[in-house]
Amino acid sequence: MMQGKTIAFLVAPEGVEQVELTQPWKAVKQAGGTPRLISTASGQIQAFNHLDKADTFAVDDTVDNVDVGSFDGLVLPGGVANPDFLRTVPQAVQFVRSFFDTGKPVASICHAPWTLVEADVVRGRRLTSWPSLQTDLRNAGATWVDQEVMVCTDGPNTLVTSRKPDDLKAFCQAATDAFG
Repeated sequence: MMQGKTIAFLVAPEGVEQVELTQPWKAVKQAGGTPRLISTASGQIQAFNHLDKADTFAVDDTVDNVDVGSFDGLVLPGGVANPDFLRTVPQAVQFVRSFFDTGKPVASICHAPWTLVEADVVRGRRLTSWPSLQTDLRNAGATWVDQEVMVCTDGPNTLVTSRKPDDLKAFCQAATDAFG
């Protein structure tokens, strides 16, 4: 379904929720796609299980070395610290915005929509997230919904969002469908 498609996974050097990185990564691979780990620094990223350190993962490339033209879609995993850091890095914010500018699908889970808010791409869109982000999303012009997965096509691209790790099965299916 995703043969020949390359999907960027953008994460900070530390703070990504491990399961929100590994499960969508596995889903992309199982669908025949090629996932690539992009970060703001080279080397390895440190994943977390909530507040506890988990595994490390090798970075494939840095956000200042890649171009949206090399990718068919973007996954933004959550974790509280991960998107909070990414939204402070102009190159990361611009990389995210470029997927919307070029009409490519984006999948974002849990706290990751904070980066979408910073990229100013949620205005007029319907999405879900970790519940504590709903005010931020509404203030940025989005319509927030409380459901397992939301697929919004009312914009320049397909935007897939989910609330939390418990929603990963539906999130992974909707994301791979959008990327395929």
